[in-house]
Amino acid sequence: MSGSLRIIGGRWRSRKIKFAIEDAVRPSPDRVRETLFNWLSLDIAGASCLELFAGSGALSIEALSRGAKDVVIVDSSAQVLRQIKSNLDTLEADSKLWHCVRSDAIAWLAAQTGQAWDIIFLDPPFSSDYLSKCLQIIDEQKLLKSKGFIYFESANPLTKGDLGEGSEQHWLVYRQKKSGAVHYGLICQP
Repeated sequence: MSGSLRIIGGRWRSRKIKFAIEDAVRPSPDRVRETLFNWLSLDIAGASCLELFAGSGALSIEALSRGAKDVVIVDSSAQVLRQIKSNLDTLEADSKLWHCVRSDAIAWLAAQTGQAWDIIFLDPPFSSDYLSKCLQIIDEQKLLKSKGFIYFESANPLTKGDLGEGSEQHWLVYRQKKSGAVHYGLICQP
């Protein structure tokens, strides 16, 4: 079974994509994606992006639609990744620009060395502490490029304590909004 959503902007604007309906898949609403990519409008073209806990893959597909240089898409569900690959094939996305990885996002992230991204999309399950764990790993492994952004979604607004122990000196909540039950925003290095 699958749901669908539309791409908000870029070369695939108004095209519909499908997503696997699973308990953990919670696609970012249209309004949230539109705001996010308005915030990133000057940064997305040519950016190297990472999407953890991909779910629908909509953030990566929006990024590619708007000119991202490449995306790495990580999710633990084979069904989710099959649907994302199917969407990218249907959109005729250049296969050199994207790579899907089936893995636990935390374990995969912890194993990364020598790679850094311009934009990292983090939309972990709301009932987990994965956001702060990911921020800690990203900081320790230096996985975010200078002047890069981390996009987050959470059930609650982020405070300094949510950024991980001792991380307040390493991270700054740059922008933050709420849409319905979703709090979202951008984190950067101060």
